[in-house]
Amino acid sequence: MKIAILGTRGIPNYYSGFEQFAEFFSVFLTKNGHDVWVYNSHNHQYQEETFHGVNIIHQFDPEYKIGTFGQFIYDLNCILDSRKRNFDIILQLGYTSNTIWHRLLPKNVIIISNMDGLEWKRTKYSPIVRRFLKFAEKLAIKSSDYLISDSIGIQNYLLNEYNSSSEFIAYGAELFMEPNSKILKKYNVEEFNYNMLVARFEPENNLEIILDGVALSNSKTIFLVVGRHDANKFGGYLKNKFKQSTHIKFLGGIFNLEHLNNLRYYSKLYFHGHSVGGTNPSLLEAMASKALIVAHNNEFSKSILGEDAFYFSTKEDVKIHLENIDKKENTDKINNCYSKIDCEYRWEIINNKYLNFFYKCMKQN
Repeated sequence: MKIAILGTRGIPNYYSGFEQFAEFFSVFLTKNGHDVWVYNSHNHQYQEETFHGVNIIHQFDPEYKIGTFGQFIYDLNCILDSRKRNFDIILQLGYTSNTIWHRLLPKNVIIISNMDGLEWKRTKYSPIVRRFLKFAEKLAIKSSDYLISDSIGIQNYLLNEYNSSSEFIAYGAELFMEPNSKILKKYNVEEFNYNMLVARFEPENNLEIILDGVALSNSKTIFLVVGRHDANKFGGYLKNKFKQSTHIKFLGGIFNLEHLNNLRYYSKLYFHGHSVGGTNPSLLEAMASKALIVAHNNEFSKSILGEDAFYFSTKEDVKIHLENIDKKENTDKINNCYSKIDCEYRWEIINNKYLNFFYKCMKQN
């Protein structure tokens, strides 16, 4: 098959979940004999024409100059280019900015869309933008031949809201098997003597509730905050708010997966505050790194973690967990999460599910 992946900033991953999936899945497809093309922003850090056998198509992306509206221009450029390529399948990762151009998508191509999370619920957006995103969601469903949901919650939502069926295929992770405590020296922490979180600085990721609880707690164990706090005003606000809590350390973004996995593995508690979206990549990676997880109490996290994690809703919950949970006493939860990754969420399993779904779609057409 000749397959295009559209909707990300490009590969290799220097940004987040969809980019990481695009990297892993495109390489997997290439190794299985398919002709794969991934669209990259023209100013992506990787400027080669191929990546491990995957073809890279750089398209002009003015987001760095004009902000969010630049995404619409970039997606338009990608869609216009795709009309020349004779693809069998176009996999769209997300739908926020490309849906307004859906009438320009090439004909006689199978359009498969991963519906991501409930983007219109993200509080970082203004009411007008959120209304547009709800409309864009509807357009994506209308203009796609097949839909993919990366969580049962999203699958149920699409069925109940739009009477639209979708294929459930979760996100993936690799089992972390070779801890290296030497990496901790770079971050000035000691084994099992710090807590942490990894997240984008967005209100719906509940960073403020977590850090309020950290500041409130009698425990003054170092707390690492991993994420690009310099990327928006909310990040700056939080860093300033907690500047007096000297045990809270803002590390910025870390994209070295080996470093992230070691930090997760050697942490006491790993806090996961995401509340909007499907199967979150950083949650699976924490499970695969044998972290003891304290997650925000919502259906998306609970559908994956079940009884194998602790949960919080308020800063008081966070405080109580910090003061009372002992990682050594919760090895069953840790091992159960690790086993879930091994049995359900390994990249090999996820990639094969996508590929088999592609075969099914081709056969039906």
